Amino acid sequence: MTTVAPRELRVTSYTPDEISGGATWARIISYGLIGGVLAFVAWFLLHTTTLPAFNTSMVTRALSVSLSLLIIALALIAAWLWISARRRNWFVEAVLSLAPAGIVVSSLGIPLSATKLWLDGIQVDQGFRTQFLTRMTESISYADMNYVDLPTFYPMGWFFLGGRMANLLGMPGWEVYQPWALTSLAAGAAMLTPVWRRLTGSLPTAAAIAMVTTAVVLTEVPDEPYAALVAMFVPAATIGAQRALSGSWFATIALALFLGVSATFYTLFTAITALTVVVLAVILFLNDRGFTPIKHLLIIGFSSLAIALVAWGPYLYNLLFGDFQARSTANHFLPPEGTYFPLPFFSISIIGLLSLIGLIWLVIRMNEPEIAALSLAILVCYLWAMASMAVTLVGTSLLGFRVEVLLILIFATAGVLGIAEIMLVGFDFLYPDRFSDEANRGFVAAVVILIAAGSLFYVQQIPEENESHIDQAYADTDGYGERADKFPPDAARYYGDIVEYLKTNGRNPGEAVIYTDEINFMAYNSYYGFNAFTSHYANPLGEFDMRNEDLAAWAELSNTNPREVTAAIDASAWRRPEAFIFRGDLAAGTPLKTHIAHDIYPSQPNVRYEGLFFNPAAFPAGEWSQAQIGPFVVVVRN
Repeated sequence: MTTVAPRELRVTSYTPDEISGGATWARIISYGLIGGVLAFVAWFLLHTTTLPAFNTSMVTRALSVSLSLLIIALALIAAWLWISARRRNWFVEAVLSLAPAGIVVSSLGIPLSATKLWLDGIQVDQGFRTQFLTRMTESISYADMNYVDLPTFYPMGWFFLGGRMANLLGMPGWEVYQPWALTSLAAGAAMLTPVWRRLTGSLPTAAAIAMVTTAVVLTEVPDEPYAALVAMFVPAATIGAQRALSGSWFATIALALFLGVSATFYTLFTAITALTVVVLAVILFLNDRGFTPIKHLLIIGFSSLAIALVAWGPYLYNLLFGDFQARSTANHFLPPEGTYFPLPFFSISIIGLLSLIGLIWLVIRMNEPEIAALSLAILVCYLWAMASMAVTLVGTSLLGFRVEVLLILIFATAGVLGIAEIMLVGFDFLYPDRFSDEANRGFVAAVVILIAAGSLFYVQQIPEENESHIDQAYADTDGYGERADKFPPDAARYYGDIVEYLKTNGRNPGEAVIYTDEINFMAYNSYYGFNAFTSHYANPLGEFDMRNEDLAAWAELSNTNPREVTAAIDASAWRRPEAFIFRGDLAAGTPLKTHIAHDIYPSQPNVRYEGLFFNPAAFPAGEWSQAQIGPFVVVVRN
C-alpha cells in the first residue's frame, strides 16, 4: 500500500518498515509457529490448574481481563519504542507480532480453561464439527464424517490437521477440538502482522490491524475456528489482489496459496474473495491494463484450484462419475440476519466508530487503486447478500448473513489505516498553521491513549459476547461422561457403556455402521452412521432422503409385520446398520423411539423432526441382541 510521505513530522522520525518477500515469508512461518506453540503451552498450563467454571464464578473473567490488559499494554509500549526509534530490535517486533495470539489465549483460553469442550459445547452445529474432527482423528483418508465408503463433502483441511494433532498428543478427536482451535487461531493471528507489514510498510500499523482483526473474529465467528482463520486474511487478500493483477509475482503466488488453502478450510469466504479477484481483473482489463490482469488471474485461478483439488478431488470425481442421486441442502438456511444488510458503521460501539472512520477514509482515498480494491470487496459482499435474498425465490440461499464478519473486518481495517495515516502525517497536516508542535504531540498522545483504552474495552467484552457459548461448554456432558461445572451429567454419561456393549458384540468404532438420533454419541465415538442427522450437513452423495424413506419403512413394517424387518434391513441398498440406539424401556415393552429429520426450508427453523417407533418384537433374540443401558435400548445384529 502506498504510504503518505510525512511532511516534517512533529513527533517521530517515521521510517517505513518495509521488508522483502523472503523476509515476509520467514516471519509468517516463524511467528505462526511460535504463536501456535505459545498458545498450546498456555492451554496445557491452564488445564493443569483448578480454576472454577466460567458459568459459576467470576474468577476466570477477572483473569481474562487482566491478561488482556497486560498484552495490550505491552503492545502499546512496543509500538511506542518502535515509532520513537528508541528500540527497534527483534524482541520489540516479536511482541507486536505475537500480541494478537495472546489475545486469543486471554479472551477464550482462560474462560474455557476448566472445560474440555470448545465454544457451544456439543450443541447442534458443534456436534457435526466434532463428529468430523473425531473421524479425521481415526482416519488419514478422505472419509466422510458420517457415511462409510464416501469421500468427504465438508472441507477437510482444518479437521485433517486437527486429527494429526490428536494423534500426536494421543487424545480423542472431540477433546482435541479446544486446544487445536486455540492453537490454530493463535497461529493465524500471529501471521497477520508480517502480512500487513508487507502491505503497509509499517510494523505498528500492521500490529494494530492484526489486533483489531483478531478481536473481531473472536467476537463474530469464534465457534467456527476454520472459518475465522479464512476471514482473518480476506482484507489483506483484497489488497494483495490489486498488486497481483497489476503484475506483482510475489502477490500472485501469495494469493494463489491463500485461495487454494482457504478452499480446503471454508469455501464461502473463499468464493467471495475469488469473485472479488475476478471482478477486479475484469475492471483492470477494461481500463487498458492490457492482458497482465488476465494472465495473473489465470495463474492464480489454476494454481489455487490445483491446491483445492487436493481436498475436493475425490468428492468431485464421485459426483461427476459416480452413480449417485446427489442432492445438497447445505444452503437451505435463512435466519433473521440474512434479511438485512449489515451496516457496522452505524453501530454504537468501538468497532462501529472504527468502521465509520474506515468508511470516510475509503471515500476520501477512493482514487488509490488498493483502497479502491477494498471498496470493491465491500461492494461484492453487499451484492452477495442481496443475491442471497433474491435466490430465496428459487428455494435456496447463498448464506448471505455470513458476509457480516467480512464487512466488519474490511471497514475496521480501513479505520485503522485511516487513523494511522492521520497520526503519520500529523494533525497539523489536516489543519495547517493551527496546531503548534506541542499541541500536535498532545493530540497524538490523546489518540494513542484512546486507541489503547478502546482496544481494552472491546477485547474485555469478548468473553461476555461469547458468554452463552462458553456457558454451554461447561453445561454439556463431555466424552468422558462429565460436566465441567460439576453438575450432574445428562444421559451422555451412558455413552461409554454403550460403546463397551457394542464392542463386546463385535461392533467397533471406526468400523461398524449404526443408526441413532444421538448426535452427541456420534460426535464422541467414531462409528459410521446409516444416515446423517440433518440433510444440511449430510454429504449429497449419501442420498439422505432415500435413506430416511428406508428408516420410516422399517419402523412401519416393525408394527405391521415385525418378522420381515430383519430381511428388509439386510436388503438395504447401502451398507446396512449393524446396530440401533433407541430411547425406550425394554421392561415396559413400549415402542423403541428414534427420529429422522426433514428439510422444511424456507420455514425457519428449517428442520422438522419426525418420531419413528419400532416394535421391540422386530428384533428377535436369534437375530439381534438387546440391552437396556440407562434410558437407551441398544439393539445389535448377531
